[in-house]
Amino acid sequence: MIRFDKPLYFLAPLAGYTDLPFRSVVKKFGVDVTVSEMISSNALSFQNKKTLKMLEKSPLEDPYSVQIAGNDPYYIQKAVEYLNTLEGIDDINLNCGCPAPKVANNGSGSGLLQDLNKMGKIIKTIKNTATTNTISVKMRIGFDSKIPVEAAKVCEDNGADFLAVHGRTKVGAYKAPVDYDAIRDIKKALSIPVIANGDITDAAKAKRVHEHTGCDGIMVGRGAIGKPWIFHQMKHGESEIDPGLKKQIILEHFDQMVHFYGTYGAVMFRKHLHTYSKGYDKASSFRETINVTSDTAEVRKLISEFF
Repeated sequence: MIRFDKPLYFLAPLAGYTDLPFRSVVKKFGVDVTVSEMISSNALSFQNKKTLKMLEKSPLEDPYSVQIAGNDPYYIQKAVEYLNTLEGIDDINLNCGCPAPKVANNGSGSGLLQDLNKMGKIIKTIKNTATTNTISVKMRIGFDSKIPVEAAKVCEDNGADFLAVHGRTKVGAYKAPVDYDAIRDIKKALSIPVIANGDITDAAKAKRVHEHTGCDGIMVGRGAIGKPWIFHQMKHGESEIDPGLKKQIILEHFDQMVHFYGTYGAVMFRKHLHTYSKGYDKASSFRETINVTSDTAEVRKLISEFF
C-alpha cells in the first residue's frame, strides 16, 4: 500500500527504460514506489503477450503501480478487469501526460487534457472497476495552454487517490521551463496527495522542489537514466555517490538485464552503458568496444574493469 506519512520518491514510467531490470535496481537502492512502463489498455484488454510481459514485477517492488493509457472507457474497463486478476499491484495509474504524437494525437496520454469530460469519465471507470488499494493519475498541466487546477480537480472529483504532475503542457514537451508554481497551486487546491515531476535531476533540486511546492513526493524519470543512484542521493541528501556503490549498481543492472532478457540483455544494455560512462576518461573507446561485444561474460568483465 502507498502511504504518504512521509515524502515518497517515485520512479516515473519511461518507455524503453523503466523495465523490470531497471525498476528492480532503483528499488534496491532507494526508490519508494515503482511504476510499470506505459501499457496500452487496448493491448492489455486483448492480453497481448508482449504487453503481459511488461506487467512482470520484482518481489522487491512493493508497493507497485501499473500505468495504463487509452481513450476508450470500454477498453480501459477491460484492462482494469484483467489487472484485478493479478496479485501484487497496489495502484493503477492513468496516463494523462504522454506528449508523444502517436499517443496524444489519438486522444490518449496528454490528449485527454483536451477533453476533460472524457478524462473524468475514464478516471471514474477505473475507480469503479479497480480492486487495488488506490488509483492515481499522472498528468501534465494542460495541452496547449495551462489549466493545472482545473484538470487536477477533475482527477480528484472522479476518484483519483493521488496525483503526479509534470509541470509542463503537452506542447511544452520536454524543453519548456517546468512550472513548479502550477504544481504548488494544485497542491493548495486539492485535498489528495500531489507528486511533483519534471526536470528533477539531483538531490538538491528535489529538496528545492519539495519546499517550493509543498508536494507529498518527488517523481523522477529522465533524471534517473544513467544515474539510478539519484534515489539513494535524494534519500541521504548526498551530492556525490561513492564510486564503489556506483559500480555495484551498474553491475546489478547488467545482471538483471541478462536474467530478464537472456543473453540478448547484454546487447540491450549498451544504451545504458552509453549514459553510465558519460564524463569518464576513455569513455569513447569503451563505448566502441562495448558496441561490438555481445558475449555476456566479456561485457561484464569490461564493465567491471572500466568502472
